[in-house]
Amino acid sequence: MSLETSESVPLPAEGQSEGERRSHSRRRFLTYLVAAPTLAVAARLGADAVAPGVANAVVPSLPGPAEILDLGDVLILAGAPTSGLIVVTVDEAGRVGLALPRAEVGQGITTAVGMLLADELDVPLDRVDVTLADSRPELLFNQLTGGSNTIRSVYGPVRSAAAQARARLLAAAAARWGTTTVGLTVTDGVVTAPDGRTATYGELSAAAASPSLSVVLATPKPASAAKLVGTPTNRVDARKMVTGQMDYTLDLDVVPGALPTMVRRPASINGTVRSVANLAAVKAMPGVVDVVTIPTGVAVLAETFGQALDAKEALQVTWGPGTVDGEDDETIKAKLRGAALPFVVPPLLSTTVDAEFDFATVSHAPMETNSAVADVAGGKAEIWSGLKSPIVAQQAIAADLGLPQSAVTVHVTQGGGSFGRRLFFDAALEAARISKAAGRPVKLMWSRIDDMRHGRARAASFHRVRATVALGQVVSFEHRVASVETDTKHGLGEILTATAASLPVAGNLSFAQTIFLTTIHSPYHLGVTTQLLNEVPLQMHTGSWRSVYSANTRGAEEIVIDEIAAKMRKDPLAFRREFLKEDRYRAVLDKVAAEGQWGKTMPRGTAQGIAFHAEYKSCTAILVEVDARDPRNPRVTKATIAADVGRPINPRGLESQLIGGLTDAIGTTFRAGLHIDAGLPLEGSYSQFHYTRQAESPLETKVFVMPANGEPGGAGELGVPAAVGAIANAYARATGTKPRSFPVNFPVDFDPFPR
Repeated sequence: MSLETSESVPLPAEGQSEGERRSHSRRRFLTYLVAAPTLAVAARLGADAVAPGVANAVVPSLPGPAEILDLGDVLILAGAPTSGLIVVTVDEAGRVGLALPRAEVGQGITTAVGMLLADELDVPLDRVDVTLADSRPELLFNQLTGGSNTIRSVYGPVRSAAAQARARLLAAAAARWGTTTVGLTVTDGVVTAPDGRTATYGELSAAAASPSLSVVLATPKPASAAKLVGTPTNRVDARKMVTGQMDYTLDLDVVPGALPTMVRRPASINGTVRSVANLAAVKAMPGVVDVVTIPTGVAVLAETFGQALDAKEALQVTWGPGTVDGEDDETIKAKLRGAALPFVVPPLLSTTVDAEFDFATVSHAPMETNSAVADVAGGKAEIWSGLKSPIVAQQAIAADLGLPQSAVTVHVTQGGGSFGRRLFFDAALEAARISKAAGRPVKLMWSRIDDMRHGRARAASFHRVRATVALGQVVSFEHRVASVETDTKHGLGEILTATAASLPVAGNLSFAQTIFLTTIHSPYHLGVTTQLLNEVPLQMHTGSWRSVYSANTRGAEEIVIDEIAAKMRKDPLAFRREFLKEDRYRAVLDKVAAEGQWGKTMPRGTAQGIAFHAEYKSCTAILVEVDARDPRNPRVTKATIAADVGRPINPRGLESQLIGGLTDAIGTTFRAGLHIDAGLPLEGSYSQFHYTRQAESPLETKVFVMPANGEPGGAGELGVPAAVGAIANAYARATGTKPRSFPVNFPVDFDPFPR
């Protein structure tokens, strides 16, 4: 049957006000896509913004832009024109399916979305298949994974589409039995009539897909009817992950003859190939099939990855200069300090709390390095890779290869971690270029050294903070952030905004400012509050790192909050309780204070630290205990975390996200960073990049998820900023110091790999 579209007109619900009917109408489906024997229902993407609450304080602060319209709201609004193109299916076997236009990189969204579908359709979770959609350019802004936005943006549409699919299945059953839908029930995908007759979803799917079937617009179930949503649930892919059965990009055997490929890269960032001295000798090495030059280096195609690695290491390449060859940590710090915007409030006739902070460059360091499979031949290209912005990847690759967009197919694969890294499609573009140059399909793998040194990283930043205290009150709070430019040239996930972000002078700057202003805000009433960003346009490989600007900006602010409290002779917890803007915030803070036993006696050299953060309509507080009796090897021994995310879909997944944020914060606060030397990071492996090990993780971690109180907020990045502040505050109390440079222990304690 050909695809057809129709629109049902909702009937007024009993007791429903005119305002409610209009609001409901705004959420109505744009289309039904039907194709026997599979029922397919498309729904609207979108959510209403919720204004922040207001709390009383001595010197109230005006709400920041992010409290009125945050980045998640922006992304949802940008996706509104194509919001009707997400599709839920029910097939003849009774299985529910959805090709999710987002990327699964370990955050658990396929499980959470599966839970939404299972609840709405009354089917077991193991009968739901949530896969990853290929690039769909027609979605425009609706296929970007970032900004802790996936659940916020698909929560309404997925439930609505599932509710409509359920309604059509019930209508099909009623038509089969010559009755009405009143009294029909569903259990585990089986529809039962009052007289005992039954029919499975699979048996009803073809009839439910019929365009002649008349069905009024259905509404999702109320939150109180949820059976699975809100219940801690194991990930549907957990067993595959821990037993090595999960298929990541390089596990795919999708193109016969795809050759293992690696690239010899420059001795500095963005260096260029001038010549290869021993090309013939390398081509003659065992297993080597071809050697080709591309803009980012010299690629070797071989029969095995081991042979490709040996051959690329043997290449003798003369390199042209890179874009930051003269830069190192000290020159970058000097540039950032010089770029910090001035304060407005002078330190006159009042007490000020001033602080300056340096944060090092940090690798994303996902377990899966950059990788892609590409087959470019016959005027077509097909790409497989873990991609968080597949639409702009498809469009950019098509332009680079000189092909029409319709000739390029991009498949989104399971990603082995990202933390923002896979917003860019460097490996996919590189693999396509290699395949075109060699005339063969390739499997491209970046080595760990390449991933550390030439992959993207969180930009180094400098922070200057001043709080003005007068008459026992905080009357102003100023934060000036200077950062190496964070690359946002992926735009909002499609070519128009990607091109806009790539424009000279103000392109990337405008996007950076937008992200900063729609994510950064203070949760406290601190009088006149200003938070300003200025970026230095060094041409380094940067990208949004988990929590983007918030990890450092809000982390630094939470350190200063402790120092303001000390200046005013207040307990850090009491100060936060007094100055937080919302009762909801205080409830989360009180939870960790009670569960973590704030203020208990601690041995000398150990201490507690506490901090709070609100972002993406969610909030969290954390209380940690740090043992710093050896200041060079401090350890977080205990952590208590509480979070309010509105409506938690899978509390177990939320726990994992918050613990992951804590783990990131431990690493970047204590030991993890990249040393820049002559335009290249020195670190080249996990043995050199000192991310948090198991031995450095807390012996005890408790996570408390607050009761549901609304629609879902963001969670993926929520846990990092508060943890940075709490860990630094505990370290300061334990050592009697004021940490100002992070990570606090950052020696070059290894022999760098050759350049």
